[in-house]
Amino acid sequence: MPNSTRQINPPAEKKTRWAWLVGTFFGAGLLKPGPGTYGSSAALVIWLTLAQTLHPAHLTLSTTLAAIIATLIGIPAATIVARESGLEDPGHVVIDEVAGQLVALALCPPDWAHAIIAFLLFRLFDILKPPPIRLIEHLPSGSGIMLDDIAAGLYALAVFSLIHLRY
Repeated sequence: MPNSTRQINPPAEKKTRWAWLVGTFFGAGLLKPGPGTYGSSAALVIWLTLAQTLHPAHLTLSTTLAAIIATLIGIPAATIVARESGLEDPGHVVIDEVAGQLVALALCPPDWAHAIIAFLLFRLFDILKPPPIRLIEHLPSGSGIMLDDIAAGLYALAVFSLIHLRY
């Protein structure tokens, strides 16, 4: 059974509001089908908005800082939501996709065409989970939930950078 549907405890009666807001990225993770794609899309929209207003050097720094902040806040939020959901890796937690997508966009030139390539590469690596991403996913609680997507973002960033340098 996939991790996202593996029930490990009964769901909690009370929910920690801040953790659910962060973990579901303000409800994006509650959208169906494919909540992870909605989380990645939300990050892409935020990045594109920033790309229209910031100098490219500031965009890289801002994107990197946003990915770090999302990760640092996302780990405890994902831990709490997983515990309160009673699921090992709940599909509605998408702050990990937000952080991973931001990593994939960190060196992206500020235009739609490049952003779509970074988006697709991240989704590919997030879904396929090549080694060692699958191992990282098994870290405990929010660390495993968040860090496998950071690794997928790093894979996407590396491939994107190779493609971008080549062309």
